[in-house]
Amino acid sequence: MAHLITVIPGDGIGPEVAEATVRAVTATGVDIEWETVEAGARALAQHGQLIPDDVFASLEVSHVGLKGPTTTPVGGGHQSINVALRKKLGLYTNFRPVRMLPGLKTRFQDLALDLAIFRENTEDLYSGLEHEVVPGVVESLKIITRNASLRIARAAFEWARRESRRKVTAIHKANIMKMSDGLFLKCCREVAAQFPDIPYTELIVDNACMQLVMRPETFDVLVMPNLYGDIISDLAAGLVGGLGIVPGANLGDHHAIFEAVHGTAPDIAGKGLANPTALMQSAVLMLAHLGERQAAARLHHAIYQTYAAGGPLTGDVGGSASTSEFTSAVIRHL
Repeated sequence: MAHLITVIPGDGIGPEVAEATVRAVTATGVDIEWETVEAGARALAQHGQLIPDDVFASLEVSHVGLKGPTTTPVGGGHQSINVALRKKLGLYTNFRPVRMLPGLKTRFQDLALDLAIFRENTEDLYSGLEHEVVPGVVESLKIITRNASLRIARAAFEWARRESRRKVTAIHKANIMKMSDGLFLKCCREVAAQFPDIPYTELIVDNACMQLVMRPETFDVLVMPNLYGDIISDLAAGLVGGLGIVPGANLGDHHAIFEAVHGTAPDIAGKGLANPTALMQSAVLMLAHLGERQAAARLHHAIYQTYAAGGPLTGDVGGSASTSEFTSAVIRHL
């Protein structure tokens, strides 16, 4: 029986990397029925809505989405499409594995970095509860709940046990935000006690950032509230070559959306120069989520072999290949 996948191409280079990824996944031979719907700036222009009803209608049937990057205005304008989808669909776990690709020149290219970041995805300052108290004074509410904190901690520990990982580290600022981050930390400790076979440590977020850029090999699985997760996951991506490389998964009890976490790169949109690696790696996570583990392993291996062979690679990672040429190389390695 075919898997139904909802494709949300997104904005800027989104349609190009989405098309390349669909092409690579199709080449694995997995029986998939793709349904394309629009969300973001393109959807607003075409349908007058940022997230048209057919997006949710499709996801209610497929339960799995593959999403390209979408535009989020800075300092005003509409809400993030990603945040809206996460809240509406209950995608409380943002999972970002961070691994080195062979042949890429980075500051830590000699280290076999293999980190996993679990970011709470539905609350914290991303709740968007802001108001102007008096002119010139704005208040933003940081929401931390026991339920959401236990949920993300449990997701991190369950994955760590399943994958035989070394340890789990909780990231916090409970020395200053004693109630909100204090609650998050208390929940992490509660869950850690249920997994005595997995070493558990804690780090204050500023120290964690310093340690990540000095000794990233000392980390394994990290779990944290929403805002810290947004910052640290991008920092960690920089250790292995940037946001154009790493995958992202938004997971809930009933739905999952796998996405590229980089921007829309409007300066190269439509030129066939975009690097689809991040979305292809997200598709590897998607295939595993669907139970197609052999196909996931094959696609993962094909991406790695393309980099190990030195290309053809796109311009952002030192090559001169087009999106299509890179995709063809991955498919050859399948």
